[in-house]
Amino acid sequence: MKLYFIGAGPGDPDLLTLKAAKIIARADIVIYAGSLVSRDILTHCKEGATIYDSSGMSLDEVCDVIKAEKASDKIIARLHTGDLSIYSTIQEQMEWCDDNGVEHSLIPGVSSYQAAAAALGQEFTLPGVSQTIILTRISGRTKVPEKERLDKLAQSNATMVIFLSINRIADVVRELSGSYAPDTPVAVVEKASHPDERIIIGTLEDIAQKVESAGIKRQALIIIGDVMRREYERSKLYDKCFSHGFREGTVK
Repeated sequence: MKLYFIGAGPGDPDLLTLKAAKIIARADIVIYAGSLVSRDILTHCKEGATIYDSSGMSLDEVCDVIKAEKASDKIIARLHTGDLSIYSTIQEQMEWCDDNGVEHSLIPGVSSYQAAAAALGQEFTLPGVSQTIILTRISGRTKVPEKERLDKLAQSNATMVIFLSINRIADVVRELSGSYAPDTPVAVVEKASHPDERIIIGTLEDIAQKVESAGIKRQALIIIGDVMRREYERSKLYDKCFSHGFREGTVK
């Protein structure tokens, strides 16, 4: 048996990677997070594949499905929303696999913060403004370490993308206000790349009221930063004074 953990992207099924689609098409068993992963992705499944919606399952129940097939030659695709590297809860699943001798591989996906940038038509790193993106969240049921509180991270004035915090937008604004100016641009992107995607544009001063008026309470990112002022220095990457070797040596 071979298990693949797959980043299924932010919502739009066309943002599934080619590698992920090929594995899903071969999988005998597909376990997907139905509360977030688009069901349209399941059209890649082969006929006869067994499909589980993990949104109603505990970790133990998910592991039981995998354990039952350990001695088989089946392929299992475990689908998580976005990319696996952030807020995916796969670490504990991989540790279970290691403890139980289950071979597994990771297939990265497109994150919702990348889909939000595309929706906004916005680069999050701009010369002379910000060369850093902070991906974080406010404390909730999962506690944020004291050293990573929003008010401390905000001191850098870097571009910040805040996950899993839209239901506490007023608290987010309060924690950011000590470092970012009141007129700092803020964007909220709800359900990035989904058909019902919504974008709210404001400033640190008025974004909480706008979000409340729009009734956005979940599945939304908060993006703050001066990059959205669209005032920046020209990149050196395509400066005529630099050789092609400089450009070829740039890695993203």
